[in-house]
Amino acid sequence: MEAVWRIESARIVGALARWTGDFPLAEDLAQQALAEALESWPRDGVPANPGAWLLTVGRRRGIDGFRRRAALDERYAALAHGLREGELVSSSGGPETQDGLDALLPDPDEIDDDVLALVFIACHPVLSAEARVALTLRVVAGLTTDEIARAFLVPRATVQARITRAKKTLAAAKVPFELPAPDERPQRLGGVLSVLYVVFTEGSTATAGDDLLRVDLAREALRLARVLSRLLPAEPEVHGLLALMELTAARFPARTGPDGAAVGLQDQDRRLWDRAAVARGQAALARAVQAGRGLGPYGLQAAIASCHAAAPSVEATDWERIVLLYEALGRVAPSPVVELNRAVAVAMLHGPLTALAIVDDLAAGGRLAASHLLPSVRGELLARLGRPTEARAELLRAAELTTNRRERELLERKAADLA
Repeated sequence: MEAVWRIESARIVGALARWTGDFPLAEDLAQQALAEALESWPRDGVPANPGAWLLTVGRRRGIDGFRRRAALDERYAALAHGLREGELVSSSGGPETQDGLDALLPDPDEIDDDVLALVFIACHPVLSAEARVALTLRVVAGLTTDEIARAFLVPRATVQARITRAKKTLAAAKVPFELPAPDERPQRLGGVLSVLYVVFTEGSTATAGDDLLRVDLAREALRLARVLSRLLPAEPEVHGLLALMELTAARFPARTGPDGAAVGLQDQDRRLWDRAAVARGQAALARAVQAGRGLGPYGLQAAIASCHAAAPSVEATDWERIVLLYEALGRVAPSPVVELNRAVAVAMLHGPLTALAIVDDLAAGGRLAASHLLPSVRGELLARLGRPTEARAELLRAAELTTNRRERELLERKAADLA
């Protein structure tokens, strides 16, 4: 039942939202259908088409709710389509029996439009970044409130409040359930991709907690990116993000040891990298390049990840190309983290002294003062320059700043080695 819900929930909520014109109501109806399934499926067995069953029950609950109102409004008329007492109605408008549930689902193209509209609504710019993430994981990925709360280490009540506020905000803004106009999609798509990127990044390196990776969270983001790439095949940045996720996830098996300890890139056993995921990522990157519009921020990051994936070792990596890609990324999407990563690549290409100057400039700017990343990189560079006392102090400072236990342990081990 959990698998069915993960696969079908976005399609069901999307179809119900299109029929009712009410996004919060659609999710409530879908949840009511799931509750009924929890009661009847163990007793009567799983139906041949679980998605159609859930959709049918959701529509019935919607019709029942409208019928209970004192006055039949236009939405009830749109839902009922002249429904006679006791009959089901198909998407084509004709009556059906309980055995005809397979025909109840709309055509696949319609479902795709519904899911795409659902993604854009969950990531609507009227919502805060936190609300977009919570709503996307709830209504598009099908995660429960408890799962979202565990994933981001926040109380369950906080997640519930974010989702509730998001629904009220969408209702107050009178956001229609429809795809944005073609000329609005590129701007809105950036928000959608940003949400998926945030979710995947949290899964690939958890900001806090006892585990370095949260694979389930990363896989949900990856699954949604795959769906989006099928829905928007002409958008290069969708393929760029998918490529970045695939290539990053390919390294998951080598990033932790048997005891869960973090393993740095230098020490990873590349034989453990998922070569099938690498191939999928490189294929997605090729599709982004073939669009002919140049690589955007996600595509450039994917190209960097592809360089790592193609190299047999750290030493044999094409660091010159990686430096050039980081320079391009810094022009397209400038940020101190991009500059810090460029410094790491520069250290591999030109040596630690040149890179240290870049890092010191970043430190003087103060934009990464609260992050463990800068002292971590600075400590590594100082160690390579033969300045172990300074390096150890930087690594220990980085360990104090990180809130992930596995990253902290790795930094403390490196500091201990220098001692």
